[in-house]
Amino acid sequence: MRTGAGLLLVLAAHCAASVGQTPAPRNVLFILSDDQRADTIGAWGNPHIDTPNLDRLAERGFGFRRNYCMGSLHGAVCAPSRAMMMTGQAYFRIPMDLEGATTFPERFRAAGYETFITGKWHNEAGALKRAFGRGTAIMMGGMANHEKVPLVDLSGEGGLVNARTGDKFSCELFADAAVEFLGAQPAGAPFFAYVALTTPHDPRMAPKAYLEKGYARRPPLPANFMAQHPFDNGRLITRDENLAAWPRTEDVVRDQLAEYYALIGFMDAQIGRILDALAQSPHAEDTLIVFASDHGLALGSHGLLGKQNLYEHSMRAPLIFAGPGVPHGESRALTYLLDILPTAFDALGLAPAAGIDGQSLAPIWRGETAKARNSIFLAYEDSQRALVEDRWKLIVYPKIGHMQLFDIEADPDELRNLADDPDQRRERVPRMTAALLERSAHFGAVSRMPASWSPPKLVDLTNTPRKPDEWQPDWIVEKYFGK
Repeated sequence: MRTGAGLLLVLAAHCAASVGQTPAPRNVLFILSDDQRADTIGAWGNPHIDTPNLDRLAERGFGFRRNYCMGSLHGAVCAPSRAMMMTGQAYFRIPMDLEGATTFPERFRAAGYETFITGKWHNEAGALKRAFGRGTAIMMGGMANHEKVPLVDLSGEGGLVNARTGDKFSCELFADAAVEFLGAQPAGAPFFAYVALTTPHDPRMAPKAYLEKGYARRPPLPANFMAQHPFDNGRLITRDENLAAWPRTEDVVRDQLAEYYALIGFMDAQIGRILDALAQSPHAEDTLIVFASDHGLALGSHGLLGKQNLYEHSMRAPLIFAGPGVPHGESRALTYLLDILPTAFDALGLAPAAGIDGQSLAPIWRGETAKARNSIFLAYEDSQRALVEDRWKLIVYPKIGHMQLFDIEADPDELRNLADDPDQRRERVPRMTAALLERSAHFGAVSRMPASWSPPKLVDLTNTPRKPDEWQPDWIVEKYFGK
C-alpha cells in the first residue's frame, strides 16, 4: 500500500529525472540467474550457446563486462552475494539473515513502490517479509531438484502461505509468476519486481529437448581446463567439487558443460516470456530492466567445478541494464554486484542510500566517468584473498603461504603465474599486497599475510570418496556417481 508521502516522492523523483529528451524509468524489473558464468551469453562472444533473449537484452542495453561478486564466508556463495545485492554492503558488515540491515526493496517500499518477489530467497523469512509486499512461488533456501521445487507465497498480510511442491520446471514456474504480476499491475503504479531464477544452478537437469540439443553440440573445453587443481586452495573437497570424480576427464566436463548450457537455453526462453510480458504491459516504456547472476562457476576451469575460489570464471557474473535513459553500450569498468540497486535508485531519480559500499554505475553510461573504482577486493572464507586492478590480479592463499599474480589482459584465463618473476617481486607484488590489505581493512575484513611464501604442495585427489546429495535426479546419480 503506497502512502501519500511515498507516492509524492516517487512522482517528484520521476518528474525531476525526466527533464530533457529521455524519460526516466518509473519501475524496476530485476531478473537474477543462479551460478551463471559471465561468458555464457551469445551476444558477448560465445558461439556455442543459444541465448536469443539475453542477446536482445545485451544488444538493447548497457553491459558491464567486468562485474564481480565480492566473495563468501562459506561454500554457499549465493547467500552472501544476494545479501550484498539487497543491501549494497560488503558481506563482512551484514548478517546473512539480514536482520538489522535495511534492504533496497524495503527502501522502494517506503518510497511507495509495490514490491514483488518470485523465485529463490536465500536470506531467511524475516528479511523477506520486510522487503516485499507480495510474492508468488517463492523458494526459501539454496537449491532444489528443478522439477520438485518447494514453494510458498507471501500474503498481503506478511505471512508465508500455500506451501506446496511445484508442478513445473523451476524457472518456468517463476516466469509464470512474473508474467502474471506484470499483466496485473495497473498503469501508473510503480513497482520493484524481483525474479530470482534457480537456473543454471545444478542439478544440471534441463528439459529433455534442451538436453538432447546440448549433447548434440557439446561445448569445447574451457581454455583453462585442468584435470585437477594443482594445490589445495582450502576448498578442494566440498559439495560443488563432488559433482564429478577426480581427475576430471574431458568427456565428463564437456557433458556437464552441455547440461549447463542446456539449462541456460531453457532459462533464456523463460526470460523471453518475461520480457515479452513486459513489452505487452502498460509498463513497457517506463521500466528499468536489470539482468545479472549471483556469481560464476568453474565447470572444469582450473580443475574445479564450483564457485569456492577467486578465479575470474567463478567471481565474475553478467550484468546488463536496459530501459528508458539507458543507452546501448558496454564498459570494462571494475564493478560489483552490490552496485546494482544503488544504480537503479539513481536511474529512477531516488535519493541514494547513505553509508553503503555499492555505488551508482549510471554515471558510466551517461558518459560522466569511465570507471567506478580503481580495484576490486575479493575474499573467500579465510583461505583466499585477491585484488583485481585494470590489468593485474593478485591472489593470495594465506594458510599455505602461496600467491598467484596474473596479467589478465595478456592472460585472461589465469594460466601463467608471474608471482615469482623477479621483476614483479620487486615492485608490483609488494604494492598490490599492501593495496589488498588496505582494501580488506576498508571493507571490515580480516586478512593476515604469512611471514614467508613458498611453492604449494601438489595434490592428487584420485579415488577420493564421493556421494550424491538429495537433490540430484536418478539419471545424474547413475551417470556421475555410479549405480
